Formats: sequence, structure tokens, C-alpha cells
Amino acid sequence: MSRWTASDMPDLHGKTVLVTGANAGLGLATVQAFAARRATVVMACRDRGKAERARDGVLQAQPDARLELLDLDLADLGSVQRAAERFRAQHDALDILCNNAGVLGLPLRHTRDGFEMLFGVNHLGHFAFTAHLLPALRQAAAARVVTVSSITHRRARLPMDDLNWVARPYRKAAAYGQSKLANLLFMRELHRRLQVAGLPVRSVAAHPGIAATEIADNMGALLPKALQPLWKYVIAINNRTLAQPAAMGVLPTLFAATDETVEGGALYGPDGWFQIRGYPKPVQPSARACDDALGRALWTQSEALTGVTWAFA
Repeated sequence: MSRWTASDMPDLHGKTVLVTGANAGLGLATVQAFAARRATVVMACRDRGKAERARDGVLQAQPDARLELLDLDLADLGSVQRAAERFRAQHDALDILCNNAGVLGLPLRHTRDGFEMLFGVNHLGHFAFTAHLLPALRQAAAARVVTVSSITHRRARLPMDDLNWVARPYRKAAAYGQSKLANLLFMRELHRRLQVAGLPVRSVAAHPGIAATEIADNMGALLPKALQPLWKYVIAINNRTLAQPAAMGVLPTLFAATDETVEGGALYGPDGWFQIRGYPKPVQPSARACDDALGRALWTQSEALTGVTWAFA
């Protein structure tokens, strides 16, 4: 596994891959890598115009890329269901689902269904989308669900009695960490349930460390207002010293999605100092992310909040 790169990915001709948040940053780098290995890549995005420009950019560099667009707004459970239904109407099977899309740094806002935006998009939207796509995942020979988390999950907590920030004062950084912790708990509980059902689908997670992407640029919004003007200088220094390019940051996702040594229920991240940068390897999640009782409680709450039904049987 030492110094694994995108060139170590297998040929994916005949495979179908779906990437959420595919029009920029790590999502777009994911699309480019899968397309280069001849997969059919479905770019699931909220903004059709941005998605079309991203697709056209990939096609300029890779004219033979097999790309499709899928309208998906993870902040609207109706859109989530419709997007999954459209995908299933056009494809019999889904080989790889990359739950990559994410938002951060927002003031307190709510999704169309009334959930706090970060928890609603980063976790609940993907929870429901994966449930709706499970029938297609079951039709693949050896499907994988890769959920993209973050090193920020390590300091996060998940108060089950206030997942939508009703009782607590809202804090942007804590809300983002909570959503990324929820991603890992969902990944592990999904893995457990897939095993119990005996389904040939692997649920895994990845995190990019620190990558020089648009979402990293926006992390200044997590700072107190007095410090936010300094963030552009921090980003400039960070991009020169700590952050790795998107093509490196996406390697843990690509590894988790394609390498034969990958184990269900595991997290993959960079092998460098504090997992900030480097080549992909298995990494240890926080103790809370490995709390199976918390994972089961989150699953139950997520089912109740989204109203989705999982077709394991």
C-alpha cells in the first residue's frame, strides 16, 4: 500500500460510479480519476450550470470520458428521492457510491425539511440517498459505499437529544464536526447491517486530510468574526506548507472505492504527520466514531427524521 496513487486503480470499464458534490474540489477530482479509469461516472450536483461546466472541463481533457449529470439537492429529501429514482430508472446497478458532498461555515440555516443545514446535508441527505440507492447497489457484483468524513470529527460530540441545534447555541465549527462524526457512525452501522443481511456491499469511509480546495478556503467562516479577515493569509501559508492538492487529497477516497485490500467498516486517510497529507492508509477513527451504541441510536433517529425505509431483506 506504500505510496498508492490513482495509477494503481484497476480498470473500471463497465462499472458505474456516482459522486455527490461532483462539480468542484475533491468531488471533481474524484470524477476525473474515475473517468480516467474508464468508469461511467454520474455527477450528482445541486447546481446544473456548475455541473455542466465541470463536465465540459473534464471532457476537454478526456474526450472519451463517460459522464452523466444528475440533479441532486441534499438539502431537500424530495430531491434526494427523485434523484435516486432517476438513477435507478436509467441504471440497473451501481458499483461505487461516493458520498462526497458537504457544506460548512454557514450561519444557522435549515434544509427544506427543517433540519440544521450541515447535519441535514452532510449526514441526513446522504443517509436517505444511500437508502434509496441500495436496490441498485445490491445488483452490483461487489458494490462499495464510500462516505467522506473529516479529521474534524475527532473533537466532535453528538448529543442525540439536540441533533438540530434547537437547545444549544449554534456554533459553526461544532456543527461541522458533528456532521462528520455522524458520517463515520453511519458508515460503521451501515457496514454492520450489510454484514447481518449478507449483502455483497462494502461500507467504508475516507478523509482527505487537509487539501487545497474551495471548501478549505471557506473554513475561515468557522472562526470568530474578528479573526475571519486573517483567514486568507492563513490559507496562503497553508497551501504552501500543509495542504496537499486535490489530486492527493482524493487518494483515500479512490483507494477506499477500488483497492482489493479495503475492509468494510474501516476509515482511510493520509499516512503523513497527523493525517494532514500523504498517501492513503487505514487510520483509526475517534473513540466516539467507534461507539456502536451511538451509531445504532443515530441510525434510528435518522430513519425517523428522514422517513426512509432500508431494503436489506
